[in-house]
Amino acid sequence: MATDVAHAVGGRLSGKNAHLAGATFDSRTLQMGQLFVPIIAERDGHEYIDEALTRGAGAYLTSREPGRGTAIVVPDTLEALRQLGRFARESLADRVRHRVVGITGSVGKTTTKDFAAAAIGSALKVAASSRSFNNDQGVPITLLNAHDDTEALVLEMGMRGHGQITRLTEVGLPRIGIVTAVAEAHSALLDDLDGIARAKGELVEALPSDGVAILNADDERVLAMRARTSARVVTFGESSEATVCITRVDLDDRAHATVHLATPWGDVSFALPIAGRHSAHNAAAAIAAAGECGVDVHAAAAALTSAPMSPNRMHLHTTARGVTLIDDAYNANPKSMAAAFDTLAAVPARRRVAFVGVMAELKNPEISHRAMAALARRHEIELICVDTNLYGEESITLQAAIARVGEFGDGDAVLVKGSRVAGLERLVAAFA
Repeated sequence: MATDVAHAVGGRLSGKNAHLAGATFDSRTLQMGQLFVPIIAERDGHEYIDEALTRGAGAYLTSREPGRGTAIVVPDTLEALRQLGRFARESLADRVRHRVVGITGSVGKTTTKDFAAAAIGSALKVAASSRSFNNDQGVPITLLNAHDDTEALVLEMGMRGHGQITRLTEVGLPRIGIVTAVAEAHSALLDDLDGIARAKGELVEALPSDGVAILNADDERVLAMRARTSARVVTFGESSEATVCITRVDLDDRAHATVHLATPWGDVSFALPIAGRHSAHNAAAAIAAAGECGVDVHAAAAALTSAPMSPNRMHLHTTARGVTLIDDAYNANPKSMAAAFDTLAAVPARRRVAFVGVMAELKNPEISHRAMAALARRHEIELICVDTNLYGEESITLQAAIARVGEFGDGDAVLVKGSRVAGLERLVAAFA
């Protein structure tokens, strides 16, 4: 109810009380009866309150003088959203108990989230972050939209600076924490890999002493985080010392991996629904989380074979013209770019081409981009750079790249990858 929202955030109710069902900060996707939360960012979300009400919003937060409809007046809508997220999390505490998984890392967060949601969801009612809802807006929205019968939560936690993951843990209160990897992502904001590790490690520091930290045994900076937590530590990876050990990975001719794991709950093997050997680590972390949630790992492993995956992440399909297209257009950093090149190189083809956009927010962007160009040459991958000259290669515009789609056909393997700012999902759509 709107009165409950007002009480939870210390806000003032204006207008009639109203029954509310979930929340959103995007007026375009608002569903009937949801609370609309206007966020002040590049645009002021208050400008979309009327649209939200027209679409059926039950109420809205506002830091302005309220207009028509049911409003909850607060000093800061984003802070109120965080408070509501914490309120929703605490309301679910008796049902989810210890089964609250927080996931962070420089690469693989969303894929691990998708895998964990599927694995745990093989036995329990799971609420998980939608797409990449991993920030101050996304984590509270995930919690607010969780159904009352939710038995487990899977929360992706991203960051672009120190203190941000700590703030997210104060909302989501994870009991199980997964750290996938430390790599050069947002290094322009965090100085170096050690700085990135300090920021990512905020997740394990926030875990309670009866919680579980699930750490990548093959990443020395992640493994070192065991000294930063009072929680019990479980590891995953190809190291023979890993708790959940990747004993073998087999790739088929479409670069999809079959993963073999030895776990404390039994040995399992399963095929992954996306391309890339590197996804085996994400799957191993998900199986570890499922095991710690009390889920049968054989059921969890079976669920991974058909796990619903977020778009634009290592999705391989054959286009109508016969092109083997690897769509990894959602984001990019040197580690994920190298993994994508490895995957492209593993696909049988007469020609291999990578359309690449900028890798954003790197401390030494020219060095990093040129290293990727050199790696492409070693793999005999033709690089087509889109709207960036950082790779040291000739660049073309996105429209020019789209115009070249017709050049590719049967026997060609094409990768599309870049950071979000590159907008390469439009190029992917042109191949469809």
